[in-house]
Amino acid sequence: MIAIENVLVSDDVVEQQFVCDLNACKGGCCVDGDCGAPLTEEETHILADIFPKIKHLIPENFVAEIEFQGTHTLDDEHGFVTPTINGGICAYGYTDEIGIVKCGIEKAWKEGIIDFQKPISCHLYPIRIDKSENFEAVNYEPRKKLCKPACKLGKQLKIPVYQFLKDPLTRMYGEDFYKALDAVAKEYFAIKTKG
Repeated sequence: MIAIENVLVSDDVVEQQFVCDLNACKGGCCVDGDCGAPLTEEETHILADIFPKIKHLIPENFVAEIEFQGTHTLDDEHGFVTPTINGGICAYGYTDEIGIVKCGIEKAWKEGIIDFQKPISCHLYPIRIDKSENFEAVNYEPRKKLCKPACKLGKQLKIPVYQFLKDPLTRMYGEDFYKALDAVAKEYFAIKTKG
């Protein structure tokens, strides 16, 4: 476990390797899950605000479902989450021309329509954050079957989880945090190489 201020980072975040392989998984993490993507309270307000600006990028039946359920819903275990279509695909998702599920929110961000990229829980995946009163735990939790190609690709390219997720980790905790994590990781790899 790596401690940086009140954040505890699992060793797996540094030791394991991971690179999303969308051609293999087809964006399955936007489809497969117990509920929609976890949201912060701030993100629920952002989604309500941006929905009118992004709905033209989402399938019409998904838009209707969001209008019916709301721009976010409440899950007993995870709290605020994105709505889903019949307990499956995230209602903000869409399938591209080659069958890969992508995020309508992120598409709007890439097109410069909005300045919110996507929920931080989506951006950080396969990292999950568990918050308690005194600290936050940063854990590596890929789906065993769905993420197998990503684990394989990460090993082939030799890219640790924390490097693959540099942008979302920096977005979540700031540049100083990421630099500290990178320094610890490099020291770890130096020791491991010598050993």
